[in-house]
Amino acid sequence: MTATATRPGLLIIISSPSGAGKSTLCSHLRREEGDRIWTSVSATTRPRRKSEVDGQDYMFVTQEKFQRMAQGGEFLEHAEVFSHFYGSPGEPVKEKLEQGIDVLFDIDWQGAEQIRANVKDTRVVSIFILPPSLEALEERLRHRAQDSDETVRYRMSRAKQEISHWEDYDYVLINNDLDTCFRSLQAVVEAERIRADKEASVRDLAENLLMD
Repeated sequence: MTATATRPGLLIIISSPSGAGKSTLCSHLRREEGDRIWTSVSATTRPRRKSEVDGQDYMFVTQEKFQRMAQGGEFLEHAEVFSHFYGSPGEPVKEKLEQGIDVLFDIDWQGAEQIRANVKDTRVVSIFILPPSLEALEERLRHRAQDSDETVRYRMSRAKQEISHWEDYDYVLINNDLDTCFRSLQAVVEAERIRADKEASVRDLAENLLMD
């Protein structure tokens, strides 16, 4: 299904503490939505994992290149997370939004704050994913076997700080069951699209009436 250009695209932010499932949910959303949604690809200085593809999952860059991009104002947001830098290039996002394509951001609360401050003329929909418990969160981190024990302990030590920002988001979903949480996520996105489409239609009608 091709995205409509009757309105600018939505900027959709999904955040969660590490291990709560936001990356999996974003992956499912991309697969289901096809060309109605585009995922912002962040630049990062962290090492590439074996399962990741450069330019698709992240743009893997050196710290020197990242700093040049940041100093050149190329990022909508950027931050240091777990001793590595992450940033979202702004120009590709602007192009997609102008085409009426919704843009998805899989980022933490720090990036979400910067985006809200930097995109005043864009409709932002922010969604926070909570784990059902801290015990379940730690179990998921260990089960995915991507990080060392030290890294898991560090991520858990940061989880409460990340969760403390849940009230800053438009929607909060609890990932107790992945399928159920994903259906709720889809419902949120579709509801926001309907609202944005309706507002665009009303605006177009009002402008046409004023021209008569």
